[in-house]
Formats: sequence, C-alpha cells, structure tokens
Amino acid sequence: MNQPYVLVLYYSRSGGTQNLALHIARGVDKIDGIDARIRAVPPVSTVIERTASAVPDSGAVFCSKEDLRGCSGLALGSATRFGNMAAPMKYFIDTTSDLWAENALVGKPASVFTSSASIHGGQESTLLTMMVPLLHQGMLIQGLPYSLPALHQTRSGGTPYGVTHLQGSDDPAVLSEDEAALAIAAGMQLAQTALRLAPAT
Repeated sequence: MNQPYVLVLYYSRSGGTQNLALHIARGVDKIDGIDARIRAVPPVSTVIERTASAVPDSGAVFCSKEDLRGCSGLALGSATRFGNMAAPMKYFIDTTSDLWAENALVGKPASVFTSSASIHGGQESTLLTMMVPLLHQGMLIQGLPYSLPALHQTRSGGTPYGVTHLQGSDDPAVLSEDEAALAIAAGMQLAQTALRLAPAT
C-alpha cells in the first residue's frame, strides 16, 4: 500500500508563496508515516492560440486531479490578487466538479496559505475565499492556533486563518523567521490530522 501524502498545491509568481509551500512540506516531512507532495498549477494564458507545456521549465510539477483525489490532506496556497486567489488557482479549482460529484475529498483536512506585497493587501480575505470551494468539497478546514508562539510575535505574515507571507522590498521571496516557523507548524499539524482521520486499513 502506498504511504499517505499531504498535497501542497500552490500558485506563485515572485516566490513567496512557493517558499511557504516548501516550508509547509518540511513540516509534513517531520511527521512519520506520511509524505509531502508538492505541486503547482500552470499560469493562465491570455493568448487563445498559445498552450503551455505540460511540464514546467522550473518549480514544482503541475498538479493533476489524481494528485488531488488521492491526497490525505491538502494545503492550498495562492498569491493574493485583489483580496482573492489568483486566476490560475481558481481556474484549476473550477475543473474539480467531478471530484465534488464523487465526494472524493469529503472528510479530508485542508489548510490555506497566501502572500501579498503589502500588509493590508487582502491576505485574510484571500484565505477566507480560498476556504469556500474546499468547504463545498466537504473538506475540514484547519487554521493556526494561538498556542503557536510565532502567531503572537509575528510582525509580518501569519494569521489564525492560515499561513501568510508579507513580501519585503529587498528580497520579496524570503520568509521571516516567524513566517517560516508558522509554515512548518502548519505542515506538521495538517500531517498529524490527516493521519488521525485516515481510514483504518
């Protein structure tokens, strides 16, 4: 039997959301008995005739619906766009009505994460709106508890709704110490919950 996995699925343009994804995956990997599977979604082309390669030139492999169907837990992340998830992530989610019809994700734990260029750039509204389709899928949403010290002391990213990153001006992709700690903690928490909820074999 294959080992269960947490799917860490993201869309990133400047690297901040990608770095959150990598740290969440590190958290998952700290828990025995479950793996992290990192996947991305392709950009949406504005040119009708243009099609993107099925294999990206860099970054994570593009997600398939089989990756999503088979996961034991999901961490879903996107850069913030006007207080909502970016169009490529929304486009991918909009293709999953067959999984909804199959009840493929019902009862599985999920968390959300995002990054933005300004502290009031819509991080919390992005996290909340990313939860909505996961609730429609019957997933169990997990936030960040205030028992995590970094949630009290962060001066950049981090909310009870999920992991966030505030891009700096020097190197926008670099996570603060608190952001990294919260991302790792979120991955550990999601992996532990996925194992507890996994059907007995």
